[in-house]
Amino acid sequence: MAESKEKHESGLLAPTSYDKEPPRDPSLIINSKTPFNAEPPVGALAQSFITPTPHFYKRNHGPIPILENEEEYRLTIDGLLPHPIKLTLAQLKSLGKEVVVASLMCAGNRRTEMSRLKAVRGVGWGPAAVGNAVWGGVPLSRVLQLAGVSQGAWETHSGGRHVEFVSVDRCKEEKGGPYRASIPLHMATCPDQEVLLAYEMNGEPLPRDHGCPLRAVVPGVIGARSVKWLDRINILADECQGFFQQLDYKMFPPWVDWDNVNWSSRSSIQDFPVQLAVCSPTSKDSIAPGSKVTVKGYALSGGGRKIERVDVSVDGGATWAEAQRLPQEGTHGRWAWTLWSLSAIVNPPCQIIAKCVDVASNTQPERVETIWNLRGVLNNSWFRVDIEPPKARL
Repeated sequence: MAESKEKHESGLLAPTSYDKEPPRDPSLIINSKTPFNAEPPVGALAQSFITPTPHFYKRNHGPIPILENEEEYRLTIDGLLPHPIKLTLAQLKSLGKEVVVASLMCAGNRRTEMSRLKAVRGVGWGPAAVGNAVWGGVPLSRVLQLAGVSQGAWETHSGGRHVEFVSVDRCKEEKGGPYRASIPLHMATCPDQEVLLAYEMNGEPLPRDHGCPLRAVVPGVIGARSVKWLDRINILADECQGFFQQLDYKMFPPWVDWDNVNWSSRSSIQDFPVQLAVCSPTSKDSIAPGSKVTVKGYALSGGGRKIERVDVSVDGGATWAEAQRLPQEGTHGRWAWTLWSLSAIVNPPCQIIAKCVDVASNTQPERVETIWNLRGVLNNSWFRVDIEPPKARL
């Protein structure tokens, strides 16, 4: 099985086996080996406003593509356009780099909490399928201008209303075809949306796991739309018809199951909802009654909505206190998460509960039962951590 036979017009190789995977940090919690899907220990997330690249969650659908020669890379932009174009990486970089600090989050983040209630299908993500990074690249709106699309346009002259990102990543769900997803044209062409064609992550060239040499970064939107290993961009009249746009990443009510699901009855998910997790302490920590504990975590909301308040209870919801939002969140634009902390006296056995509100007054549902869905997506129920006292020595 020669990898050279899998080379695409973009210059990227799409391996068909897993024998050339990149190295990964040994601290990652592996949820799936082939394809590789992993998240860091949740405690690592609250340690740094910018998530170190090795600790950023890895979401893949097949073997990791390979760029052998940067000079051979080509991005094709085609479809309902006045001027279809093809650009090298050097040409993209010549358009001027912008930097955006943005959190990406898998729609399946916290899926395991739903699966404990009732089985769901999907990778068993804990609460760490999220990260905050510094992305460097060229604004997509600027690139589309070269193809004749005006900034802020809702439709091209030829009727294009959606921007489809196509990867070289091959996945079984697409019957061996490429991973693909789309966003509305007005989101792609609006400079304020800050959609990037990114070639850097945290000041370094994109690593293979995160889309080398070029990926889309769509801030405030579920990670499924920030397509990695870009092969081409298509301007379409209608939304992408790929599996992950039409037969996945849609939100259904709890009474829908695999026997009665109607995928066409629901819209594809774009913005993610207000979300939060407690990173420390965890249920694995034993804490002596009367101990002063610093409760720490992250909070974020989709669509560029910042976090207005984080509420924490250390006694199962009997009393509440407002956590301190750490100062970094107000200095990096509107796409980054908020880290928060609260010092409190804890008396195990007890349950720590945390919830948040964004600037649009969006709140989290109290119970996961009310939002359970067959794919286990968008679990943003109140976050709960059961704390036990140290076991007595016999």
